[in-house]
Amino acid sequence: MTETSAPPGPPQPPADGLISAGRRNLRALGHAVAHPSHAPTPLFADAPKRWQRLVPYAVVIALVATFLPVTINVLTTAYGVPGGLAGAIAAAQTVPLLMIAHRPLQAWWIILPADVVGGLFILDGLGKGDPWPWTPPVIVAYLFLMLALALRETRQALIGVWVVTGAAGLLLGQLFPEESNGTNVLLIVLSAVVLVIGGALRERGEAQRRLVEQETISEAERARRTLLEERTRIARELHDVVAHHMSVITVQADSAPYRVGGLSPEAQEEFASIAASARESLTEMRRLLSVLRSEDATGERAPQPGLDRLQQLVEATVRAGVPAELSLGADLAGTDRLPQSIDLSAFRIVQEALANVVRHAPGATTRVSVSSDGADLTVLVVNGPPAGPPSPVEASGAGGHGLVGMRERVRLTGGTLDTGPLPDGGFRVAARLPIGAKGPTSP
Repeated sequence: MTETSAPPGPPQPPADGLISAGRRNLRALGHAVAHPSHAPTPLFADAPKRWQRLVPYAVVIALVATFLPVTINVLTTAYGVPGGLAGAIAAAQTVPLLMIAHRPLQAWWIILPADVVGGLFILDGLGKGDPWPWTPPVIVAYLFLMLALALRETRQALIGVWVVTGAAGLLLGQLFPEESNGTNVLLIVLSAVVLVIGGALRERGEAQRRLVEQETISEAERARRTLLEERTRIARELHDVVAHHMSVITVQADSAPYRVGGLSPEAQEEFASIAASARESLTEMRRLLSVLRSEDATGERAPQPGLDRLQQLVEATVRAGVPAELSLGADLAGTDRLPQSIDLSAFRIVQEALANVVRHAPGATTRVSVSSDGADLTVLVVNGPPAGPPSPVEASGAGGHGLVGMRERVRLTGGTLDTGPLPDGGFRVAARLPIGAKGPTSP
């Protein structure tokens, strides 16, 4: 016959492992109780108003002013402690409360031993039914101390404080069992409740602070991403403008030997080199554009818009419910003398300004004015107060990023942008774009 062995059960942790883990936890608790987890800064130190920062100091002064005479009176009348000794014990038990606004753990190091010593001194005058080892003032003051600790220290430190408090009370109860009458259990339970509530409030406040910090970081990241997206969009649009000129150069250089007679071989070779360089530049621009373009974006086939399409843009805005009118300088109508980058930037600025009117000031009367003095192109979009509540409807063709896109386009052309609200509740966008060739200004 063969014996069948029972299936092995789950592995049991070795005894030495449990002991080592217990020792590590005790060491961690001891370190947490012996070392404050925060700098000695008072509660509400970051409050914006001065009176809010002074509140913790006013509270601790009121606590000491209340508990010091009460404790002396209880010690002398209820327990028969001599006046001088009662004053010393009461001072040791209550004056350290002045520290709980900024150093609560250090205050606990003083108050707990003082409470234990005070419990020993009142043994001689202890009557039947008198609270012991903790007197009523000691219990109430200790709860305020626990609340201050819970609002400042880590969860591990709070557990250590509660364990030490309970151990001190139980030790006194074991040394003098006939004198103990239940205040040990009362202090242990009440301190646990206060520590849990205060710790929950502290962790909730820390979570809210972290959430605010994260929202601030996220907002900065969103603004940065918006700026990068708008710069990429501008780069794609400028690619079309520059590519047109490079294509014209290539065609002119390639066709020069056929259009111009009597060219020397050196001149023909120079034109061929110009055409090759232009084609190479176009190839490099397309390679760069493929990096800038997102994976799901496709190349635009239509020519980039300019001032000749402003009338269509204004008409589309009117159809969206915004009464708008366009004023275009006589010297700009029907001409193509503007640089294409300026022409495109002016159109996009007007487009974004009208889109913002539709989004944020629906029904507002809007005036669009574009003029030139020969050196600068001035674009002005002014809208009145909204006729109704803001609407999520967007202007037709709007795809930029509002003021961010406007600023980037103006900076690219070396111009200036002035935006801001008007006294009547409207808004004004004014851009000056130099028509001459200027580099972008530094951000």
